[in-house]
Amino acid sequence: MSGPQCCANPPTLSSSCGAGHVEEFGGLKCYISGSPDSHFAVLLISDVYGYEAPNLRKLSDKVAAAGFYVVVPDFLYGDPYDPENAEKPIAVWLKEHGPDKGFEDAKPVIEALKRKGVSKIGAAGFCWGAKVVVELSKYAYIEAAVLLHPSFVTLEDIQGVKVPMSILGAEIDKFSPPELLKQFEGVLNAKPQVDGFVKIFPGVAHGWTVRHKDEDEVAVKCAGEAHQDMLGWFAKYLK
Repeated sequence: MSGPQCCANPPTLSSSCGAGHVEEFGGLKCYISGSPDSHFAVLLISDVYGYEAPNLRKLSDKVAAAGFYVVVPDFLYGDPYDPENAEKPIAVWLKEHGPDKGFEDAKPVIEALKRKGVSKIGAAGFCWGAKVVVELSKYAYIEAAVLLHPSFVTLEDIQGVKVPMSILGAEIDKFSPPELLKQFEGVLNAKPQVDGFVKIFPGVAHGWTVRHKDEDEVAVKCAGEAHQDMLGWFAKYLK
């Protein structure tokens, strides 16, 4: 369940990028952006490259500009996947950084947000992070969820979802191919108590919303559209 497409076009990580700042929050280092007075928070949960990816931080700032307090935790503990490290291929890395641990680590972050006075919390997950968001959605730790080109997510996972969920997928994606996303849509549509939305973006590949090449006009346009869809979902269910 891992391979070249999962890790294509790795970002150049930067600890200083973004308009926000890094602080310890809920027991983890987190990139934080937005007004600390906002009562609406969004957790952005990274792919295998972690919370220092410039495009992810740029997106965090965009979400913050829409009125949300944005928290991007370092669920990977300073050890993002490194495709240059031959001694730790993705399969080995995943054994040390399973999404199940990310789910457990997210709970104290959510508790810290609630103690801070946040009234509603949304979460968006990218690739690896989507599995964490699905787990949070099963137990209603959050009020709204967005999955972007998810990895490791199963039909059984979607059957357990208890909060409004938007799934934004790629036409070219072996982890969540369009056929599987259509099945996800069918499951969500069969749950009248849960609002669901599935959209498949043509001509783009797994990871495109945060790992597109800037010269790829189609991917850049579709990434912007997906970001707006995500913002619209959170505005609908959190504000």
